[in-house]
Amino acid sequence: MKHEVIEKNVGLMAVLIVIVIAIGGLVEIVPLMFQAQTVNPSPGVKPYSPLRLAGRDIYIREGCVGCHSQMIRTLASETQRYGPYTLAGETVYDRPFLWGSKRTGPDLSRVGGRYSDDWHRVHLLNPRNVVPESNMPGYPVLTESLVDPKLIETKMRVLAWMGHPYTDADFASINESVVGKTELDAVVAYLQGLGVNTATGVEETQP
Repeated sequence: MKHEVIEKNVGLMAVLIVIVIAIGGLVEIVPLMFQAQTVNPSPGVKPYSPLRLAGRDIYIREGCVGCHSQMIRTLASETQRYGPYTLAGETVYDRPFLWGSKRTGPDLSRVGGRYSDDWHRVHLLNPRNVVPESNMPGYPVLTESLVDPKLIETKMRVLAWMGHPYTDADFASINESVVGKTELDAVVAYLQGLGVNTATGVEETQP
């Protein structure tokens, strides 16, 4: 029988498995690419400001996504702890996405505005000063380097080319926003903007 031929031929079976998985993936993924709720930003969500964009890149560089997710599931246990579940439209300006799946530390989707800038600074420099049981490493190195405005401008122009609606005013504000700012300032600005949009009833602000 035909299925016996497939079962006895490992190479053929592998090829057919790949084909089936590819077709299944396309059926699930392609329709999402054309749904407005997945490709259009949620109300209030804007492209990252220069300082927040710098902070996000540092957040990625330091591997923070390895311990902190940024995606709240629709489970009651998650929404009660972290806030409203994550909407696709909240992350349309994230390249790459930082949803994550590991939570050594808490989810950060709605951390913006929950703590003061000073709290974040102390926490990033030495987490145990504010959370004694924390096993998160400190990042005093973030105070040693300044944000490079030319690098941020280059990144913003690439994102604009990819479709992010940056304006001339956004580019003109780069120097004022980042000159003299440390990497610590940038990470704090990034964290303070997470989840601060209409999904939680508050419009996003641009530091």
